[in-house]
Amino acid sequence: MDCSICSAMPFILRPPRNTICGACYEGARTIITLTNRNDHSDNTKGTDNKTVTGLSASSSNPSIKGFVNALKWVKEMKEMEEELNEKLNYLSGFVVAFRDHIHTDILIKPGNDGPSIPAHRALLAARSDIFKNILDSDGCKAPPSDTITLPELNYEELESLLEFLYSGDLPKEKMEKHVYSLSIAADKYEIPFLQKFCEHQMLGSLNSSNALDILEISDTCSNQSLKETSLNFIVKNMEDIVFTARFDAFALKNPHLTVQITRASFIDIKNKRLGL
Repeated sequence: MDCSICSAMPFILRPPRNTICGACYEGARTIITLTNRNDHSDNTKGTDNKTVTGLSASSSNPSIKGFVNALKWVKEMKEMEEELNEKLNYLSGFVVAFRDHIHTDILIKPGNDGPSIPAHRALLAARSDIFKNILDSDGCKAPPSDTITLPELNYEELESLLEFLYSGDLPKEKMEKHVYSLSIAADKYEIPFLQKFCEHQMLGSLNSSNALDILEISDTCSNQSLKETSLNFIVKNMEDIVFTARFDAFALKNPHLTVQITRASFIDIKNKRLGL
């Protein structure tokens, strides 16, 4: 069927052939529904939990709004994106100050005797309450040449951590390489945004070769949702994971997690037999 939207030459179409295909129809309905849902959410804000009974006919009837409001909403989202990009560019000055060592007042030393990295006390304290407490202690109230050590991180991991603290982001290759160590650091130093960032990365890359590592990290960091997801993945892919040298080393190091895997596997088998 010729479609007046996605056809290569829609301008030659005339009624009654001026129709749209199923894909365009579903796409249009989805956009309109999303727009109306967003508008309804805005209309109900600020009502102090009272029931909203005075909505206009256009608010209660999605078909009335059509593409006019949908296009308006898309335009507003585009303007919001541009505004956020401007804010990000504005805040990128912190990254420049870190990269060029502008007015740094403390040195952060990795745990492998690597070179120290200059940083700013104020930013560290703003990003982590743990860092704030460390910097507020008597031992860190001396001259700007003072140094604090993060013993669990090597130089590359420490550099990645500081880069994230300054920019709120990391290049993909750095994140993939250091996600486990950064996740542990985020948990230890109570950096929630980095914790979520690492969790998203691990969930997005979860596979048979790294499922055990992710399970171990989630247990170390007490991340229950990540732990459940990785455990369920392992149970569903037991054959590809259990019969490997990696699992042998994992079982020796983490007997409690091995027990949990075994129990979860038996529960899964039982549920399948019962048709659950």
